[in-house]
Amino acid sequence: MKVALGAAKGLAFLHSSETKVIYRDGPTGDKSHVSTRVMETFGYAAPDYLSTGHLTAKSDVYSFGVVLLEMSTGKRAINKNRPQGQQSLVEWAKPYPAHEREILRILDVRIEGQYSLSQALKAGNLALQCLSKEPKTRPIMYEVVTALEQLQDSK
Repeated sequence: MKVALGAAKGLAFLHSSETKVIYRDGPTGDKSHVSTRVMETFGYAAPDYLSTGHLTAKSDVYSFGVVLLEMSTGKRAINKNRPQGQQSLVEWAKPYPAHEREILRILDVRIEGQYSLSQALKAGNLALQCLSKEPKTRPIMYEVVTALEQLQDSK
């Protein structure tokens, strides 16, 4: 969680800076997005970016959600060895709602004992918020930072 918090703080800083730096580029002028041809690493790209080619701060939030899910599950964003339709980590994790019994099934067993169940549920819910298909419902990075700081403080 310390690594996730550090990365979230970095993204929040970049998103709030005067130039509003987004993962691959920064928007220029009065634009709120960057128009580019899609060149994101598969498994991390937000659905809205894939469909429009517009990078936004909310695209970064989605990608951060994938990283948070990777850290929690110990699984890679893309795994061709999983069954068709589950090769993407997001697709694989989708059937597991963020409640007690189900969250325990997807957490990395190597980190067992390093978190409380309530912390795991909060981290899972945060990842799900970041992975929302609708960009407007994803949190901004400063909200992610606040949530991760609260998780750190609840240790």
